[in-house]
Amino acid sequence: MLGILNITPDSFSDGGEVTTPALAAAVAVQMVRDGADGVDIGGESTRPGAKPVSEREQIARVVPVIRSVRRAVGPKAVITIDTTRAKVAAAALKAGADAVNDVSAGTDDAGMFKLVKRAGCGLILMHRAAKPQSDRYSDRYAGDEPMRGDVVLTVAEFLARRAVEAIEFGINARSLMIDPGLGFGKTVEQNLELIRRTGELAALGYPVMSALSRKSFVARAMMKPGEKGEPVGVKERLAGTIALSVVQMFAGARVFRVHDVKAMSEALSAAWAANPAGVDDRIGGLQGVR
Repeated sequence: MLGILNITPDSFSDGGEVTTPALAAAVAVQMVRDGADGVDIGGESTRPGAKPVSEREQIARVVPVIRSVRRAVGPKAVITIDTTRAKVAAAALKAGADAVNDVSAGTDDAGMFKLVKRAGCGLILMHRAAKPQSDRYSDRYAGDEPMRGDVVLTVAEFLARRAVEAIEFGINARSLMIDPGLGFGKTVEQNLELIRRTGELAALGYPVMSALSRKSFVARAMMKPGEKGEPVGVKERLAGTIALSVVQMFAGARVFRVHDVKAMSEALSAAWAANPAGVDDRIGGLQGVR
């Protein structure tokens, strides 16, 4: 499990909450105590409508935090850097990060695969249907969604292709993890379909990361059929986040990127205790990205 640690003023859920390296270290330590295997640190928001942040600014935001967090959590906890820029990733790895979480799957920066190969680090490949600048919140697509056809096959084909390209580039297959990009350019129903059919993504042979925590489609899914009005706010989505994460866990997801570490750790552990016959992979492991 990865705790989310955004060093940004504009992230959709926790923007502006972590303002200093010392505070970030304290938050990270508590996340590890609460059950996280590590933390995912980002200096650029990927929420719909977010503006790009320069490489220089991202580096200035994340490097002091990564150094502080590494000193605080020690060598065993995993640190991933959430960025699409190779220069940012390189600086983060030098500061103590273990792996790169790239929401563009290496398509934004042609240097990303080269960096990962050279560093010998882990890489998380995610699918997105639109860049943040042109994306919309995942409960706002109504008849004009950017994706057509079978969303699971589309996502699976993209992730399989990017994984093969990474391997052909020289990146170790065992260092790869995939993320279907829940909430990124997909309708509520498309996100739910991806959750239901996570097994088809897991069949590609790479660990699948679930990253649905507090997203807007979760709030919409929490509403009763026919219920009118606005969905609950960002910090009232824990129940829905837990419920959908449990479904995705039993469908094949094995790593979870979350805001509410303690509650999620306890809920997933309890659900796992009653796992159905034949499901025997342990949850939460991050060996694939170290």
